Amino acid sequence: MEQKDNNDFFQTHSLNYIEMALSTDRMEHINHPDGYSKKKGECGDTVEFFLTGNKERIESVAFMVQGCMNTVACSNTVVHFSMGKSVGKAWDITPEQVIDFLETLPAGHHHCAELAVGAFYLALADMTSGKPCYY
Repeated sequence: MEQKDNNDFFQTHSLNYIEMALSTDRMEHINHPDGYSKKKGECGDTVEFFLTGNKERIESVAFMVQGCMNTVACSNTVVHFSMGKSVGKAWDITPEQVIDFLETLPAGHHHCAELAVGAFYLALADMTSGKPCYY
């Protein structure tokens, strides 16, 4: 039986990808957030975003993922891009920016970036409109 080299993961992926995929400091459920969303992707992964702030500025972002490491990496990247930003700037975050930042997100998992950004947009919409978004 052939044994895989455990270092393949670290040799195959960029430092940005590894940091975002393994970070858990923003994975938490926040009670009574100012903005909330839950979105399930076609792949079966589910992302929830919890935002605190006001209609002008994001103070804090947290998320929960039920899914793969690629979705975790993409969700952490969205958090990285959005913390402390104005709501207007946060709307400018795109799946392409997430993919570019991660550098080594597998091509077959670009939908994870679309899922994370889409869920984040729904939380932004909730924060600015006051209507929770579940998709």
